[in-house]
Amino acid sequence: MADCLFCKIAAKQIPAKVAYEDDEVIAFDDINPAAPVHVLVVPKKHIATLNDAQPGDAQVLGKLMTAAAQVAADRGIAGSGWRVTVNVGKDAHQLVFHVHLHLMGGRPFGWPPG
Repeated sequence: MADCLFCKIAAKQIPAKVAYEDDEVIAFDDINPAAPVHVLVVPKKHIATLNDAQPGDAQVLGKLMTAAAQVAADRGIAGSGWRVTVNVGKDAHQLVFHVHLHLMGGRPFGWPPG
């Protein structure tokens, strides 16, 4: 999508500190981190929200999870624990309408979130 921030980052039109990349997924540091490690894990294919995901998107959505685990290992937080959050829609505070995981770690988290 031409005006999507994350599509532009995936296309290298906007710079980002890339933590992971393959043919279908890119992960990069959040510009407003909420934890010592806060990385956004994004499919290169534009999917606005999980509500818009189709059965054919299952593989790339699964790859988001395995990419998040790889970034957690690379950033040294796999052993201590980390959290993945997906915001869906404006009431959930989704600010960029392109599916993305918030991978956060490097500090203890409470429960319930939010």
